[in-house]
Order: sequence, then structure tokens, then C-alpha cells
Amino acid sequence: MSKLAEQFGVSGSYLARVCMLLNVPRPERGYWVKLEVGRAPKAPPLPEHRPGDPLVWSKDGARAPMPRPKAPARRKQKDRPVKVMRRRTHGLLRDGKALFEKGYPIEDGAYLKPYKKLMADVTSSGACLDKALALTNDLYNAFESVGHRVVIAPANAELHRDYVEEREAGGQPRQPWEHRGLWSPYRPTVVYVGSVAIGLAVIEMSEHATFRYLNGKYVRETEALAATMRSRRDHSWTTTQDIPSGRLRVVAYAPYGRVFWSQQWQETKSSSLRSSLRAIVEQVEAAAPTIVTLIEKAERQAEIERREREVQHHRWLREQDRRRIAQSVTESKEELGQVIARWSEVIRIEQFFAGVEARASSLGQADQTMVQERLRLARSFLGSQDPLDFFRDWRSPTERYQPRYDEDGVPLTGPDHV
Repeated sequence: MSKLAEQFGVSGSYLARVCMLLNVPRPERGYWVKLEVGRAPKAPPLPEHRPGDPLVWSKDGARAPMPRPKAPARRKQKDRPVKVMRRRTHGLLRDGKALFEKGYPIEDGAYLKPYKKLMADVTSSGACLDKALALTNDLYNAFESVGHRVVIAPANAELHRDYVEEREAGGQPRQPWEHRGLWSPYRPTVVYVGSVAIGLAVIEMSEHATFRYLNGKYVRETEALAATMRSRRDHSWTTTQDIPSGRLRVVAYAPYGRVFWSQQWQETKSSSLRSSLRAIVEQVEAAAPTIVTLIEKAERQAEIERREREVQHHRWLREQDRRRIAQSVTESKEELGQVIARWSEVIRIEQFFAGVEARASSLGQADQTMVQERLRLARSFLGSQDPLDFFRDWRSPTERYQPRYDEDGVPLTGPDHV
């Protein structure tokens, strides 16, 4: 392991973690010594790839594209019925209660906010935590009893957690600026039905309740409390807010971008979700082909939009090319006009100096010397007045900008148009 790690520029322990991530068997400590004396165990075969397992590792963190999901074969319920194994603790929920209870400070009865963010997608208050974890455990085990793996979404899968509504009565969608303050994981929890990932979330629903302000704090109002306050003719004020209800909701959704599908099941005051686990598994299984169809439709739509963006981008490039060509022609004309004007000005000045020199030749020696000195000072003050200098600096339209397209909008080729 140490020698192989040198080739990748990492430590042996780091490479060991990579092997664990990719589920690749590696030699145990002392293997090479045993190999020299012929007592090394046989190398185990590479395990079969399971849905959600990463297949590629890159030192620079580059992500390999995940294979496109395919519609799974329909499970025969008679051959492999759904089983709820309550005595088996799912791997995602081991030590789950302690991790969920270890979190940020909250008000009494509020939703828990654990520090850890890479956990099963469960949202609950402290009073309902045992119930929520028990239902979640039964749900995960029910899926895995028929071969559907439940895991936290792989980092390179680019699966996204959907918005999970906690209000029991629903209502209008919240505005983007409204903050619920609920815990949410870094990555979604998904069940793989074949190669199709379907997001799973268990959340304790909230209910709308009335609170009365008494003795410096808000107390949930009951009919008895309301009657007492009326009999006392107390004029304390009330307010309403959403609080955890103790009833759970299971949400399944498509975690793929641009794919919108979700389904939910929720408890009532008289019924639990435990009796619905088999139906939930079967309905999620039945939704997998639909999600595959939606993914294909979304990919086709994305390809159409990509081509439209390319067409718009090329149209913008052609329009910009025409604008820059027109601008180069305008600027070249303006500069040439300035050159011509400066040329005329230089000729006029030279004619003036020539006239002064001609008149000075008829003067006396002293006056002629004085005029020549003044001419020298004037020429020095004006600097170089060679008209060819102005013309050499002028640039034609093609020198200012090289067109990228011809008159028909076809891209030009060649080293000057790359």
C-alpha cells in the first residue's frame, strides 16, 4: 500500500480510505510476509458494483459522470414480498438518536438541529425523535428486504434534495426569503430502485396553534384556558405559530435536476404510517419507470435549450462582428479625415514659413538673422511636421478588426480567425 501510494502522491492511509470508498479489497497487515512463505490467504474477488457505489476516484476531485438510470424490471411481489424487519437497525441510523440530540440550542418543543449534516434525512422534534427514527428504520428495512439499497447519495452523483414541506395543512408555497430554520442534510437520502435513485425524507409535520402570553411567556391555549381567561375578563394577547405536531410524513421525490416528481404519505390523529410501509414501497417501485421517462424528457428539453443557446450565441457573435466591422470603418474614416486635416494644416503652416523666409531674404542682415532665429524657434515649438508620419499611423478597417464571418454569416477560417 505504501509503495503504491507513492505513485499517486498520497499516504498509504489515504489510499486505504480510497479503497474503502470504492469497496476495493486490500491486503491485511502482514500479508506480504505471509506471501513470502506461501501462507498468504487467497485474494478475494472484486465485489459486484451496487447502485450508488462510486466507481472512479480522482486526486484532483474531478467527477466522473454517473450512468443514466434505466427502468428496472418489475418485482414479482409473490416471489419476494416486502418485509418489515423491526429488530434490524439500518446502518444509516446506528447511533442516530445521539447524533440528532447533539446539536444547536433550540426552544422547548422545537425541531432538532443536529451539528452533523451527513446523516439520514429525518426532521423531528425531541419528543417525536424515537417515533421518527423507528418509522425511518422500518421504512429503510422494508425497501432493502426486496433488494432496494438505501444510502446517502454519493458525492459525485449530483443528486439534489427536494423542498420538503413540514406544514400538515400545506398552504401557499413560501417565498424564497422566508426561512424555516429547519435542519437539512448535506446530501439527500435515496433508495435505488434498480439504477434509479429516489429521494426519501421523513419529517414531523407542524400544526398551526394559538398561544397566549401569560406570566412573561407564551403558553399554548386550550379550550379550558380560553374559558378561564374569558371568566376572568383578562385581556392578555394571543399569537399563532407552527409547532411540531407529533405526526409524521414520508416524502419520496425525484432528486434529479429539472425532474419534478414527488409523492407523500402522512399520519393522521387516528392512523399511523406503519401499516402503509408495504404500500409505500410498492408505489415508489411503480414510480421508477415514470421517473426514468421524466429524466429522458428533461434531457431532451435540456438539449433543445442548449442548441437554442448556441444559436443565440452565434447570432450574438455575428451581430457583434457586424457592429465591430461597422465601428472599424467609422473609426478608420474619422482617423483618415483627421490625417487629411492635419496634412492640410501642415502644408498651410509650411507655406506660411516659406512666405516668411521669402520676405526675410529682402531684409537687411540683422533683420534677416532675427527672422531666421524666430523661424527656428517656431519650428522647434511645433515639432515634427512631416505629413507622412500621420499617414503611416493611420489604420485601415481590416487592420483595426479582422472579421469573423463573411457577408452570408458563415464563419471564416484560417489562423487569423481562430
